[in-house]
Amino acid sequence: MNRVAYTVAAVAVGLLAAACGSSEPPRAIPEGIPPGAGTPVPEIDFNAQGRTADLLLDWAEPQADAMNISVPALAAYGHAAAIMSDTAPGCGIAWTTLAGIGYIESRHGTYQGSSVAPDGLVSPAIRGIPLDGGPGVAEIPDTDGGQLDGDPVHDRAMGPMQFIPETWKKWGVDANGDGIADPDNLDDAALTAARYLCARGGDLRTAEGWERALMAYNQSGVYLRDVRDAAAAYSVGTTA
Repeated sequence: MNRVAYTVAAVAVGLLAAACGSSEPPRAIPEGIPPGAGTPVPEIDFNAQGRTADLLLDWAEPQADAMNISVPALAAYGHAAAIMSDTAPGCGIAWTTLAGIGYIESRHGTYQGSSVAPDGLVSPAIRGIPLDGGPGVAEIPDTDGGQLDGDPVHDRAMGPMQFIPETWKKWGVDANGDGIADPDNLDDAALTAARYLCARGGDLRTAEGWERALMAYNQSGVYLRDVRDAAAAYSVGTTA
């Protein structure tokens, strides 16, 4: 794989039927691809000042706990999907797909004790292992002098959506209005992932387009299935 690095850790997706402690009957998780689009994201003015993902807090708050996603993280996924719906309507990427990737890559920015601040910043910063060609690991010599990933010898995957420096330098975008494209900010990382997936997959409302996009993000059938399972769970409002 030469674009986006392997996941932070190997994870097994366990689909929980309902929120912890709920007395509701188990929710059926839809099969097939693409996974469902989930709760519709309202239209927002994403050209407004400041963190425009905050305009989706009222959308995110009622459903975040049931999916075990923090409100800032869920707003970031919805925000990215809303922007792409307006700027690239032919793509049709859903926030559930971005959330599925975010779950597999970093548990929505909470891997190894990290957390997502109200402005979308994930700290402590999440970094993957050195991509040094070891067993099961791609070999990618340093491309940024360690400026982005902190490693001057080999590249490492960065942030909650796990971009390598080469990919971030090409696709990274500022989505939270602070003037910086930051791989450690989930607003920025989610929109960057959405742009990348749309460019690679075309129409993600089709099975072919969705699969093509996910395989470009990570060339692994297991990865594709894990993301699909998580995204499908979110599409019906339950946890991955």
